[in-house]
Amino acid sequence: MSTITKLLRNNVRQYGMFLVLVLIMGLFQILSDGTLLKPLNITNLVLQNSYILILVIGMLLVIITGHIDLSVGSIAAFIGAMAAVMMVNYHMPFPLAMLLCLLMGALIGAWQGFWVAAVGIPSFIVTLAGMLLFRGLTMLVLGGQSIGPFPGGFRSISSGFIPDIPGNWNVHMLTLLLGAVLSLLYIFMEWRGRITQSRYKFEVLSLPLFIAKVAFIVIIINLFTFVLSAYNGIPNVLVILFALVALYTFVMRKTVMGRHIYAVGGNEKAARLSGVKTKKMTFWVFVNMGVMAALAGLIFTARLNAATPKAGVNFELDAIAACFIGGASASGGVGTVIGAMIGGLVMGVMNNGMSLIGLGIDYQQGIKGLVLLLAVAFDIYNKNKTAA
Repeated sequence: MSTITKLLRNNVRQYGMFLVLVLIMGLFQILSDGTLLKPLNITNLVLQNSYILILVIGMLLVIITGHIDLSVGSIAAFIGAMAAVMMVNYHMPFPLAMLLCLLMGALIGAWQGFWVAAVGIPSFIVTLAGMLLFRGLTMLVLGGQSIGPFPGGFRSISSGFIPDIPGNWNVHMLTLLLGAVLSLLYIFMEWRGRITQSRYKFEVLSLPLFIAKVAFIVIIINLFTFVLSAYNGIPNVLVILFALVALYTFVMRKTVMGRHIYAVGGNEKAARLSGVKTKKMTFWVFVNMGVMAALAGLIFTARLNAATPKAGVNFELDAIAACFIGGASASGGVGTVIGAMIGGLVMGVMNNGMSLIGLGIDYQQGIKGLVLLLAVAFDIYNKNKTAA
């Protein structure tokens, strides 16, 4: 019991938010008469929130370093507009146009990172200026009008699905097989991590608790893939999102760069005295944010099948809220990729569930605001309790 208590205490935000996610899904499943967890709605939930979850990954790194980025929605809209000009107006092949758009996002991130890291202007001011600048440039590029449609190959990035194994199946068989493979991979990684921790005399869960934890996650993975297989299988964008989550989780947990990012947000002066190049880390975090905003803009534009002047409105607020709800600290130095994903899913399920039961946009905005306020208040309460 003491081990369970310590585990929950050390991971109260992440486990707490996961429990909140499960409860919210159960509530809206009841209120929507079973519509929320239908295969079609789960697929739509993934497609509707994919670009926000991609933004969340980049925003998490920015928040961990103690900064904020208010410009990501405008950058996403601007990149979508540039993609439309290249692909629709100039008939550029979509892979080349996408590459150029990602490079453009990196340059925009470098531009903002320079003012924050090298000049020392607060990120709030720099990115607020960027929000206004790139929203204006979006309107100039589009001339106040929407541009579309896009080539089918580009649209399939956001609305397409991975192909199935040839055969007469009642479900998407490849999705089920991938779920089984992911389950085996997860079991292997958890077991290997447990052996490594035991070898170095770290405290580990008792074997029954470890088995229960692994079994629970395996059940979740296979239930999720089973629901997806009942419709069209795994969306292409989910593959992209999964790859990004795996990559950034590895970077933040296992690499020197990840430790340096946490160090910058935890105590920038101490990190600099310890040899961390704090300005360089801040600069590259904003470059990364620019790339993530560009990718999110491309995926959103592909899903909409048009570039519009009003694209990306409030994207930054959803991304910031997801990070804080998922356990990131407003003062920096704290947060995980998985936690931020859970926060993004909480926001996405709330949006979807409230729409399904017919709540107006006024109620939706108010409820999301209260959830964000409570999440940050909970973070401050835990921090004060730990300090005491």
